[in-house]
Amino acid sequence: MTCENIVIVDYGLGNLMSLLYKFKKIGINAIISSNEKEIENAEKLILPGVGHFAKGIENLKNYNLIPVLNKKVLEEKTPILGICLGMQLLTKRSEEGNVEGLGWVDAETKRFDLNGLKIPHMGWNTIEIKRGNILFKNIETPRFYFVHSYHVCCEDENDILATTNYGYDFTSAIKKDNVYGVQFHPEKSHKNGIKLLKNFAEVV
Repeated sequence: MTCENIVIVDYGLGNLMSLLYKFKKIGINAIISSNEKEIENAEKLILPGVGHFAKGIENLKNYNLIPVLNKKVLEEKTPILGICLGMQLLTKRSEEGNVEGLGWVDAETKRFDLNGLKIPHMGWNTIEIKRGNILFKNIETPRFYFVHSYHVCCEDENDILATTNYGYDFTSAIKKDNVYGVQFHPEKSHKNGIKLLKNFAEVV
C-alpha cells in the first residue's frame, strides 16, 4: 500500500521543494512541515539535508524537533528516510563539528580521506547493492547524484544496504529496522530517484 501521509521535516536545511515536487509528480501526498502535530500524524518521514552536520543538529534542537522525532522513530517505529546530510544526522557523531548525532544507527560520519581526488564527491556515480531491499526495487541501473564531503561508517555491516566507490568504497545507503538513509540525492537523480522515493512510500 502506498503511504498517503509523508512529512518532509523542515529544520531549515535541505532541498525541500525539490522533494515535494517529486512526490507530487508521482501522485503521492506529502507535506513540508516543522509542526509537531503534523509530524506526530505522519505515516512516514523524510529527513533531508544540505550543509554542515553541527548546524543540522543545532537546527533540530532549536526547532525542538528531536523529542517528537525520537518518539516517532524509536517508539512508534515510523519509517524514516534520511537524505545526504539527513542520513549523516542518523549516526552517533560526526567529524564535521565533532558533535553528537541522533544516534539511531551505530555509525559515525567521517570526512573523505583521499589522495588526488576532489572533495566534495560530486556528480553521478553507481551504487553496489549489498542486500535486497524495497528501496531499490525495479531500479535496473542504480546510478544516483551525489554531493558530499563526509560519509557514514557503520559499525554493523548488516546496516549497509549499498556502497559506492570514490577513491575507496564508502557506505551510500543504510537500513536499520525502520530507519533508512541514502547519501545521494534522489530528488536530483531523475527516474531512479523518483522510483526510490516511490519505493519508500510503499514501505510497510
